[in-house]
Amino acid sequence: MNYRHAYHAGNFADCFKHALLVWLLRAMARKETPFFVLDTHAGVGSYDLAAPEAERTGEWRAGIGRLLADTPPALEDYVGVVRELGLYPGSPAIARALLRPQDRLAVCELHPADAATLDRRFGRDGRVQVHRRDGFAAIGALLPPPERRALVLIDPPYEQEDEFAAVVKALRLGVSRLRGGVFAAWYPIKHRAPVREFCEQIKAAALRDVIAAEILLREPTDPARLNGCGLIVVNPPFRAEQEWPEILQALTAALGNREHGEGSDLLRVADE
Repeated sequence: MNYRHAYHAGNFADCFKHALLVWLLRAMARKETPFFVLDTHAGVGSYDLAAPEAERTGEWRAGIGRLLADTPPALEDYVGVVRELGLYPGSPAIARALLRPQDRLAVCELHPADAATLDRRFGRDGRVQVHRRDGFAAIGALLPPPERRALVLIDPPYEQEDEFAAVVKALRLGVSRLRGGVFAAWYPIKHRAPVREFCEQIKAAALRDVIAAEILLREPTDPARLNGCGLIVVNPPFRAEQEWPEILQALTAALGNREHGEGSDLLRVADE
């Protein structure tokens, strides 16, 4: 309840997460049949980068600020969505912008003020349902959807020590409710030990067809800093493993600072 994303909106982690989210939404739309999007930790939807919170940290300048000034070809789709939406868009705004008339979005936020902001922004859109509730619990409550196709984004603040374990539990529950659903979970990389344990828990949970995309700005040796981040995806859409490396390399080249340990990777955590 203490984490407020307004201080970090548009930073390198957002650019990484949202560039891949745009790709995932485009991939879901390849089929004409409708799909459902569930955003479990939605925030307020959009962020003013001129607001005091964003100005206080200035993190966006080394993130979306760089990409707006010089957009690599591999990131044109994502940056184009950002330009079109105006305020820096969080995942709910990006998802709603890329919904088709037949698709549907549910956004969950537990923070009362943020949930109220979400409701003001999206509540009048018949394709969007706003829930003030725990996002992990929503996975069991809202899946399977009538559409039988779903993209679930899990993006908790990682304030609790057991957050990685909670994500694994949520992924297991989600797959049990909708075996063919696409589940994407963002995670921070501060140092390697928690991430290695996270991947081992994924394997132990008997989840199949799992990949992990990662970006590092520096060697992950300082547990007090966000040195990188990743996105673990269960049931990745067709061609993710072929097309994501170009996106990851473009992000690293544009947002990196040429520090030791900088780079990106796309790993297969569990086979089909």
